[in-house]
Amino acid sequence: MSADPTQVLAFETDCHIFDGCGFPAPGLHSFLFEPLWGDADSNLYFNKPMLLALLGSVIVIGFFWAAFRKPKLVPGKLQMVAEFGYDFIRRGVVYETLGRKEGEKYVPLVVSMFFFIWMMNLWSIVPLAQFPVTSIIAYPAVLALIVYVLWVSLTFKRHGFVGGWKNITGYNKDLGPVLPLAMLIEFFSNLLVRPFTHAVRLFANMFAGHTLLVLFTIASWYLLNGIGIAYAGVSFVMVIVMTVFELFIQALQAYVFVLLTCTFIQGALAEHH
Repeated sequence: MSADPTQVLAFETDCHIFDGCGFPAPGLHSFLFEPLWGDADSNLYFNKPMLLALLGSVIVIGFFWAAFRKPKLVPGKLQMVAEFGYDFIRRGVVYETLGRKEGEKYVPLVVSMFFFIWMMNLWSIVPLAQFPVTSIIAYPAVLALIVYVLWVSLTFKRHGFVGGWKNITGYNKDLGPVLPLAMLIEFFSNLLVRPFTHAVRLFANMFAGHTLLVLFTIASWYLLNGIGIAYAGVSFVMVIVMTVFELFIQALQAYVFVLLTCTFIQGALAEHH
């Protein structure tokens, strides 16, 4: 059975150095949540990460709806912020990777994906929420699967059945005797490794970042006793430093995810030689 997060939290808040208890280090229990609705044993339930994902979607949709429902020639502050974010991804990621003509049709997908992922990451530093949804592998995996299906379908749609397999396997007759080995490596790299690394890159960064934040937060409270107070202050400073650093990483990982998405699309659309 998994640990009850509420019991773990109660233990962590009652435990201090010199009280005779060990340091309650964060672990997998920091990523487990009791169902808010339903039964965990039946796999039909609704928990905190699901709630945050739903709220994040509503926030992103609500923000852009409020910004663009009545667009003005001279934009207000909200519209200006929304236009800046939209244009940054459109020009800085999509156009730079796919070109204006080819990339325009993919702008809505890439922009939506960027802000959704960014919002899911930002929950890590929002009071009461304090959990990045993308630190649960299922969420990055589904996003990577969407990109994977799009990439494969575009590859065969653009190049046909034979040309699609040539594109995926990196067929190049100039490789000579090493061509079969190169094609085998490209096949596994593109069809198996690519979607896996696409998902894990986002998941691992957010998992590690949340673990470090929890570690220093618990340490600040654990050391808050006797001569440990001085060390608690250092640990609390690290909480602030890690929070600022996480702000950067959260945006960066969302950016990297959509940049790789555009790179995959570009590879699917590129002419095979």
